[in-house]
Amino acid sequence: MNPLIELQKLGQSIWYDNIRRSMLETGELAGYINHDDLRGVTSNPTIFEKAIAGSNDYNAAMQKLIGEGKGVVETFEALAIEDIQRAADLFKPVYERTGRKDGYVSLEVSPLLANDTEGTIADAKRLWAALNRPNAMIKIPATPAGIPAIQASIAAGININVTMIFALENYEQVAEAFISGLEEREAAGLPIDHVASVASVFVSRIDSAVDKQLEAKIADTTDELQKKRLSLLLGRVAIANAKLQYQRFREIFSTERFARLKSKGAQVQRPLWASTSTKNPAYRDVMYAEALIGPDTVNTLPPATFDAFRDHGQVSLSLEAGTDEAKTQLATLDAAGIDLGAVCQKLQDDGVKAFADSFESLLASITSKQAALTSGTAD
Repeated sequence: MNPLIELQKLGQSIWYDNIRRSMLETGELAGYINHDDLRGVTSNPTIFEKAIAGSNDYNAAMQKLIGEGKGVVETFEALAIEDIQRAADLFKPVYERTGRKDGYVSLEVSPLLANDTEGTIADAKRLWAALNRPNAMIKIPATPAGIPAIQASIAAGININVTMIFALENYEQVAEAFISGLEEREAAGLPIDHVASVASVFVSRIDSAVDKQLEAKIADTTDELQKKRLSLLLGRVAIANAKLQYQRFREIFSTERFARLKSKGAQVQRPLWASTSTKNPAYRDVMYAEALIGPDTVNTLPPATFDAFRDHGQVSLSLEAGTDEAKTQLATLDAAGIDLGAVCQKLQDDGVKAFADSFESLLASITSKQAALTSGTAD
């Protein structure tokens, strides 16, 4: 029995949080589709930085682009777009078999545009046209500037993977932008049955941040009962936060407002669990994947977690279990003086900056590789 396949029988789609050219060349990605029922791929600037800067997979393609006189950004986009297109073509049968529910491959807008609404909209439209694949998705972060860009992109008929969601309030803004975008499109007399979106809720990073604050408070208190209360929250807050976001998803997409759109063919905007690798070695390596299994969701697994879940993941409908306990856990956290909203905002800000830094580093690496290839000193 393959736990990855068993999991998807319960209504959760597994996507792969990684891409590089060798996966396409060697048949590795096709193998995951055929043997593990893999249903999509997500990418981000950090993934592309590791793929392009950390391997020789792209040297031949870069040499060709140098000969064509391409600049650094043009070179990156040409490499990334080719990877995304090839992966999307591999997933086209999945896209068709699942009635356009799955089979998507995501490419992010420039992370340097995270605070630029109009720039994000223009970049999303440009990348969507360049990819020219019905099962591509454009990633837009759920920043204040990103929210109206998400609505405008959905209205334009672009599949959107909304990224960098941490807080419940931010998730609600994302769902509203999606529904409003569909309504805008439908009011213009345009079809809405082919517009897909996922809301990427980041998980493990929350525990990494909150656990540090909890540990400090545990060390500072002499109240044994309080120590116990706080200790019980370690490694639990991220899952509780995700469970409550899933409850809001169920509520928002069961309203009469969305039912009208659904009757016109609209899909729900599924929650996608991101950052589901376990950062703390004291925790079970598939802890987040096991705790967030439920229908109408996606989990994008990084390579190590994908392999670990295939090997020893335990499959059960876990996502709606313990919802009341999740509410109590977050109330206890608040009573202890830890502001989850502030934690989530900092994580989003830091995440946006990290992707921008990766993008800048990637461009610098491409510049260096171009110089080495031109001079004949590349590996």
